[in-house]
Amino acid sequence: MTIGWHFDNTYSKLSNTFKEEIKPTPVHNPAVVILNDNLAKDLNLDFSNISKKDLSEIFSGNKIPKDITTIAQAYAGHQFGHFTMLGDGRAVLLGEHIASNNKRFDVQFKGSGRTSFSRTGDGRAVLGPMLREYIISEAIHTLKIPTTRSLAVVKTGEKVVRENLLPGAILTRVASSHIRVGTFQYIAAKQNLDDLNTLVNYTIDRHYPEIKSSNNKALDLLNLVMERQCKLVVDWMRVGFIHGVMNTDNMAISGETIDYGPCAFMNQYDPKTVFSSIDKFGRYSFSNQPPITKWNLARFAECLIPIINKDEDTAIKLATETIDNFQNIYEEKWLNMMRDKLGLYGNDKNDKKLINDLLNWMQKNKADYTNTFCYLMNIKINDQIYKDEHFVKWYNEWQKRISKNNNSKERSLKLMNNVNPIIIPRNHKVEEALAAANEDNLEVMNKLLSILSKPYEKQVDIQDYQLPLNNKDYQTFCGT
Repeated sequence: MTIGWHFDNTYSKLSNTFKEEIKPTPVHNPAVVILNDNLAKDLNLDFSNISKKDLSEIFSGNKIPKDITTIAQAYAGHQFGHFTMLGDGRAVLLGEHIASNNKRFDVQFKGSGRTSFSRTGDGRAVLGPMLREYIISEAIHTLKIPTTRSLAVVKTGEKVVRENLLPGAILTRVASSHIRVGTFQYIAAKQNLDDLNTLVNYTIDRHYPEIKSSNNKALDLLNLVMERQCKLVVDWMRVGFIHGVMNTDNMAISGETIDYGPCAFMNQYDPKTVFSSIDKFGRYSFSNQPPITKWNLARFAECLIPIINKDEDTAIKLATETIDNFQNIYEEKWLNMMRDKLGLYGNDKNDKKLINDLLNWMQKNKADYTNTFCYLMNIKINDQIYKDEHFVKWYNEWQKRISKNNNSKERSLKLMNNVNPIIIPRNHKVEEALAAANEDNLEVMNKLLSILSKPYEKQVDIQDYQLPLNNKDYQTFCGT
């Protein structure tokens, strides 16, 4: 088939400690629900001459390209703080596709059957959570945030047992790689120094080639991963995204957002916002995302101790100093991000107070996070709340700050337009799309995806997609 696959599967050539060779479990009656044409073009793939039946066979894993070795990857993870040996319990890595720009992408089937890592799971996925991952990952991509993406979703034609019988589905996920903090935890737990060195070198070759000749590759890797994770989480905070399950197995070494389980977007500004049904104590709440990132990075640092320095005390000291610098890196990036959201050029000693005064007002008055910044960009959505005298006073202080550094309102507005989305995936709109898709109506989802594809542009007749619902009791679920 003239699709354009160009596989070069390097991870599958690593020792069996890293993976299990396994094929996807065939399904009886697959049918394509959605194919991501834009992503296919980015990957230099052409499915235009492929029949729907053949597409279904390809993206269900029933028909895989010749001469490739499909694998399930081994990894561990701290899940809500508790360490567990894990692995791909319902996913199979088809291979690494090389696009024409010589970039390498993992292509993985999610929901493709049992593996030796499945434990008590059935290895399957259901349609709703797979479409949720498709919608939210595409939204995160168009919001200019690093992320894995979804190439296709197929229904399997089979029912999956969860709380009740649900339609089965398989998602094809595309990622820079699926190497996680949990991958390092798994290899470190095996206490084989050669394997740990192999993983460090492989990761550097794939994601951080600039440090290949470094004198201390492990320490430099820790610093670079920390830098990327800081940037990623600052971007999440910029748009009000709550990942919902920031276990160490869900932190990609590449710095991409990965695993869209109980994720959601914050409406009313509240730092303690949690939507995940399994996060009973707010471990992964909106405001806890930065400290949890630091915690996860500390677990990553622990894995690298044996190769940071031969002397364990020295290695621990170097790793600790690196992790202790997280707060400085994060706070600087966060402050600059918030300056951008408010259109502030240059630095002013009162900027942090100005920012926090706004956030405190938003929390006290239950103002919508996204729409407040829209209001500041002269996009009026349900604007009665902004007539509050305390907000007006803050607004005047903000206007004075904007005028500093020979700045103009037009220049500030341009900066704000680049970072403040006009549209986000409102949780109730996502649920509407998923409910319709479960009834074989894809129009609602396709319209939502179309609107979400231009989050920074003014669009006509989208008011219904901008207004939040009062979803205080809204919950999201892992779907596993």
